[in-house]
Amino acid sequence: MTGDIADAARMAGLLAPGVAAVFHLAAVVSAEAEADTQLGYRVILDGTRAVLEACRALGSAPRFVFASSLAVYGGRLPPTVGEDTALTPQSSYGTQKAIGELLVNDYSRKGFVDGRALRLPTVVVRPGRPNRAASSFASSIIREPLAGREAVCPVSPDLVMALASPRRVVAGLRRALELPATAFAGNRSLQLPGFSVAVGEMAQAVRRAGGEAAYARIRWQRDPDIEAIVAGWPQALAAPRAAALGFTADAGIDEVVEAFVEDDLEAQKALA
Repeated sequence: MTGDIADAARMAGLLAPGVAAVFHLAAVVSAEAEADTQLGYRVILDGTRAVLEACRALGSAPRFVFASSLAVYGGRLPPTVGEDTALTPQSSYGTQKAIGELLVNDYSRKGFVDGRALRLPTVVVRPGRPNRAASSFASSIIREPLAGREAVCPVSPDLVMALASPRRVVAGLRRALELPATAFAGNRSLQLPGFSVAVGEMAQAVRRAGGEAAYARIRWQRDPDIEAIVAGWPQALAAPRAAALGFTADAGIDEVVEAFVEDDLEAQKALA
């Protein structure tokens, strides 16, 4: 079904008695939320409230899995970022996601939902088309060249990012749903594991997977605005609580590229 997630009546009608679990993944992407403040707050904040209120009205405390983001961190960060790092978002998107985490905690504390909020690393390789996320290039520089198209990389090859593959994120969402409320010990926000890699090494993984022709399709054209945003994100993650609960990280960028080739490359080639 499609509709406006901030429409409280629509959400109440959608989440009918018998719903046992909700995965709340709806959002506008980071750069779009920054450019259109009203849209970002309507979709990410008002929409999250509408879904939580619809869950509350059920009276059955369904399990509620909320996709948060590394954007909840910001400013001067330590070399390794984890759950003990203060939330100081430097964007509207990060602020909205941080508020969402607090809402999940509060609604869980009151017994309205059995919530868990996962701070996702940058997801690579995301299939489909480029979008307005500041991180969009991280998928594009792998996805497009392997599908036979050019891609622009707007950041330095030395810039380091913390990543997770779609496979790993889906496994994490499923794992979060399986865990009992007692596993979260009063803190429903959880930093998922990720692995750290330089953008230049991501490009080399394209070369290893697709040869020189694929690598040559990456065009390096720095955009100071995008680079400044991405450089402010965590470059390394500490997730000991998630690891203890059975969440795992990808082995490295070659594993991620291999998964994309297996799962999504043929469909990607078919896109106009």
